[in-house]
Amino acid sequence: MPTAIVTGATGITGAAIVDHLLQDPSYTKIYTISRSQSGGQDSRLQHVSLDLQASAEDMASTLTGIAADYVYFCAYLPRKDEEEEARVNGGLLSNFLQALERTGAVKHLKRCILTCGFKHYGVHQGTPKQPLVETDPRLENGIGGAQWPANFYYTQQRILEDAAARGNWEWVVTLPNDVIGYAKKNFYNEVVVLGLYCAVSKALPGSKLLFPGNRINYFALNCWTSADLHAKFCLWAATAPGAGNNIFNVTNGDTQSFQDLWPRMAERFGCSIPPNMFAPDTLDAYRNEQTEQQLQTSNPIVAHKEALGIADDPVTSHPPFFRLPIDPPKWAERKDVKEAWSKLQAKYNLDQAAWDKASWDFLTFSLGREWGCVGNMTKARKLGWTEYEDTWEAFERTFDDLEKERVLPPAAKLREDFSR
Repeated sequence: MPTAIVTGATGITGAAIVDHLLQDPSYTKIYTISRSQSGGQDSRLQHVSLDLQASAEDMASTLTGIAADYVYFCAYLPRKDEEEEARVNGGLLSNFLQALERTGAVKHLKRCILTCGFKHYGVHQGTPKQPLVETDPRLENGIGGAQWPANFYYTQQRILEDAAARGNWEWVVTLPNDVIGYAKKNFYNEVVVLGLYCAVSKALPGSKLLFPGNRINYFALNCWTSADLHAKFCLWAATAPGAGNNIFNVTNGDTQSFQDLWPRMAERFGCSIPPNMFAPDTLDAYRNEQTEQQLQTSNPIVAHKEALGIADDPVTSHPPFFRLPIDPPKWAERKDVKEAWSKLQAKYNLDQAAWDKASWDFLTFSLGREWGCVGNMTKARKLGWTEYEDTWEAFERTFDDLEKERVLPPAAKLREDFSR
C-alpha cells in the first residue's frame, strides 16, 4: 500500500496532487509539507510544518520517522534575479533530499516527481522552436552562440538526478504550462488575475473587454495545463513502467488561443469586445498603460538555427520584446479601476486580499510575449498516458471555484447587476 510526501502542499499544483491522492484509496499515508497548515480532515493526512529554507540538519530533525514510497516536490519561491532564484530553489530541493538521506527515508523511496514548467525551454526569454519537445537542449553553456541566464529548473534537475543516483531511486520531472487551478489564499495565479480583469472591466462604464496583450499573442497558439490533469499525471508517472528517470511535457492535450478564449471570457462576464480592439483609436485611452520592453536575451530558437537553416533569419538576429497595449499592473493602478474594484468588493463581499496580492505581472509575461508555447505530448502518450482536459472547461471550473471563495463575483449576478 503506497505512501506519499507532498511539498508545497498549499500551492496550486501541490494542493491538486493532495486532492487526487486522497481520491486513491490505495494510499495509506499522505504527508503534506508546507510552512502553513494545509486543509483536509482525512485520517490518512498528516501535516508537517516545515521551512524548506532550513538546513538539511534542521529539516532532518523534523522529518525523523517520516518516509514514503513517492515524493511529489512542488515547492517554489519566486525571485526576480535568475541567479538568486536558482540558488534559493536549488537549495530547497537539495537540503530536503539531504534531510531524507540523513533520516534514512531514501531507503523507502521509489520515485521523486519534481514539478518544473515550460521555462525549461526558455519561453520567458523569447521565441522558442515549436513544438517544444523534451529532447530540446538546455539553454546554457553558450549554446546557439548566446549567453543564457541561470535557469533554476536546470539546477534542480541536476540535484535530483545526482541524489537519485546516490540513493538508487528514480526521478520524474514534469513540465506543465500556465497552470489553471486555484488553492486557497494563493493568488499567484493567471486565472485569478484574468478573472479580476474581466470582472472589473464589466463594472467599468461600457463593459468593454479589451485584450491587454499584443495582437500577435492574441492569435498565437498555446497549451495550458489544468492543475487537476497535472495531478493525475504525477500519480500516473509515479508508478508507470518506464516513466522513471524521464522528463515529460504535461499539457491538457488540446491546442488553444486567446482568439478563441477571449470571446468566451467576454460572454461569461457579460462584456462586449470592441469591433477593432487593436486599433490605435480604441487603445488611445490607455496610452499611459502601454509597455514595451526589450529582453536582454536571445530568442531560444537560436539553439536550433543551424538545424533549421535560419542562421541569419530575423528571429535569430533580432531581440525579443514584451509588448502590451494595456499593461495589467499599470491598469490596476488606474483610479477608475480601483473604484470599480471597491464597488465590486463591497457589493459581493469579496476577499480584498485577492486584489491586494494579485500577480498582475503574471499577465505582463503571459500576454506580452510575441510567440506561442505549444508542447508535444508524444513522449507521455507512447508510455500509455491517455488523459485529456478541455482548456476552456478548466478555466470555467476554476472561475466557479473563485466565485465560491469570494475572489470573484458570481458571473450571473455580475451580468444582471451591471447590464450593458
